[in-house]
Order: sequence, then C-alpha cells, then structure tokens
Amino acid sequence: MGATASSPVSVQPLAEPIRPEYAPIATRAAAAAQVFVDDPGSPRLSPEDVHHLSKVLRLRAGEEVIVGDGAGHWARTVWVDGATPLAPVLGASGPGGDGSVQFEAAPPPLLTVAFAPTKGERPEWVVQKLTELGVDRIVPLSTARSVIRWEGERGASAVERLRRVSRESAGQCRRVWLPEVTEVMSFSQLDELGPTGQVVLAQLSGQPPAPTHLVVAVGPEGGWSDEELGGGLPTVGFGLSVLRAETAAVTAGALMVSLRTGTVAPVGSGLRAPST
Repeated sequence: MGATASSPVSVQPLAEPIRPEYAPIATRAAAAAQVFVDDPGSPRLSPEDVHHLSKVLRLRAGEEVIVGDGAGHWARTVWVDGATPLAPVLGASGPGGDGSVQFEAAPPPLLTVAFAPTKGERPEWVVQKLTELGVDRIVPLSTARSVIRWEGERGASAVERLRRVSRESAGQCRRVWLPEVTEVMSFSQLDELGPTGQVVLAQLSGQPPAPTHLVVAVGPEGGWSDEELGGGLPTVGFGLSVLRAETAAVTAGALMVSLRTGTVAPVGSGLRAPST
C-alpha cells in the first residue's frame, strides 16, 4: 500500500485530563509523522516514504513515527535511519508504548458523501477535508448537470489522484482507517449505496440532516435536474445560505460525523446548548 508519510499541519492542545477514548489519537498526534504500510508489525517503507521522512521532514533519530495499515491496525516506531529506518517503540507510556500493534474498530455506522466534481483542484480539496472529518466512503458522482465528466482513462486517473490525496490526508490527521474512494458513479446508482431513507440529496430548503441519513449526495454547481429531484430521494438542507458545491459537500460530512459522535444533537432531541 504505497502512501506518502505525513506530519501534522498543526496539533491543537488537548483538554486536561485526557478522556480515555482520546488516548490513542492523542498518542498518534504527538508523533512526528504517520505513514501507511502493509504490516505495522513489520513495517517496510517505500523509497518515497524514506525520502519524505529523511529529506523533507528531516526526522532526527529517536523521533516517533506511527505506522498503520489503513484498516485499523497501527503501531508506534522510532526513526533510526540507515538500512532499517524504523525500530519499535519500547518502554514508552500510552497506548502501544510497548511496541505492540494496536487495533481500533471503525466507528459505526458507515458514512458516505457523494459529490459531483467541479473544475480545478476543488475535488482534491473536498476529498482532503472529508478525510480529515472522518467520512468513511467518498463517491465521485456523475449527474445530469455535471460540467466535469470523468470517463475512461481520464476518470481512472482522476480517481487515483483523489485516493492519493485521501491517503496523505489520513496520515496528516492520524486516521487509522483509510476512507474508500470509489469509482465514479452515476446518479441512478445512488440507491445502491444504502436502503430507503438513508440516501438523501442536499438541497436548499430540505429537512435538517438526521442520524439516519447515512449517504448524502451533493449536486453540481448547476444543481439537480427536475428529473433527479423527482426521483423519490428525500432532501436535506444546510441552512439559509446558497453554498458552493464543494462547501456543501464538506458541510454534509461535518454534520454527519458530528451527529455520529454526538458532538451535535439532532433537531427535536430535547437537548439544549449550554448557556454562556
């Protein structure tokens, strides 16, 4: 599994004391870098990873590197350089401090954002941010009003580029599960992504997103066609602003993940925000 080693763009200070469920991510956030490998128990770095860690990040001997397989398994290592650049962490505090391979189950339920790619580098930005947020499956979507048509070799190349972006972003934000970036799907295939009621369309004036909405599809800059809106899929809205297509996709991901983690409460839950 080739990937580019990644260091964090910034590490936010953690609240004290650290809640037990945050210990693994706090440990990974404290490392100098993270890279994806085939086997975290016996990590073998690609030449590209070695170059990035040694020449770009300029790691020093003893700095910690997280290695993961993208499927929940991860381990702590230290940078050694030389022919065998990584060695297991031994005697450190925190999860995996004895050098053992750790495992984290993927958070249920699986969340999917489908979006119609727009021009330029905005699709890469969308995938980067959805990965950071914790979305599990990202679907490039072809719609009636799509300006960008990813087909044939062009489509395959574009999807592979999005997958590279997702891997790099997952390393930077210390995810241990790589999101699935699917091949381009057509609008007619949306109902294959989940049962009735779970798949919804983002649309101005739609109902507030709910925890049961596990697949949110975001249309192109020109919006959904009348035929697509009349196809029977429910709609959800994100407020009283007209959002750019890429902003709507990231907003969808942020709300879905926040509902899953309980960071925000669904409308009608009876919960109220604390007074300030």
